[in-house]
Amino acid sequence: MTVYGTILIILAWMIAGGSPGPATLAISATSMQHGRRPGLTIAAGIVAGSAGWGIAAALGIGAVMLAHAWLFELVRYLGAAYLLFLALKSVKSAMHPPQIAETVKVKARNLFVKGLLLHLTNPKAILSWGSIYAIALPAGAGGDQVAALFFMLITASMVVFLGYAILFSWQPIAAGYGRLRRWFDLAFAALFGGASLKILTTRIEV
Repeated sequence: MTVYGTILIILAWMIAGGSPGPATLAISATSMQHGRRPGLTIAAGIVAGSAGWGIAAALGIGAVMLAHAWLFELVRYLGAAYLLFLALKSVKSAMHPPQIAETVKVKARNLFVKGLLLHLTNPKAILSWGSIYAIALPAGAGGDQVAALFFMLITASMVVFLGYAILFSWQPIAAGYGRLRRWFDLAFAALFGGASLKILTTRIEV
């Protein structure tokens, strides 16, 4: 692939990753509510989950999973259930806003795991990695080519997701969240719930 083609692939990957979705919603909500470091932590978990699917697709594990419809469906239902859980948490936060002291006490490990699970239960992630490998790599590509593409794409994902955390933890944005917290939480609840419903109702061709 030419340098120009590689740049286009990376840009398309970044645009897709940065488009509104469960991952970007979780990062923006965490960053506004808890600050930059927690936002970066959940973003790191999401990147780790994406890397896991990327490695799985590179090793052919993704193809095995997609060949067994029940396994793919299991991931789909787990993803929908997890998003519904996040929606209910957002509703609870809107109805019973935590005190300031409670807001800042958030464990980094919990946030990382939250981000990790959010991406590992996303059934479209394995499709995205498999598709990008098929498009960007020539037939019979060697392990070095696969590894090079993987590291370029995961680096691009880091830029997007960590960038979201930095942007939404910016003081003016965080202050706006503080003033309109309940409405933001209700909006996040609706968006997470909508994403859950979409996963359940959308027919994903494997």
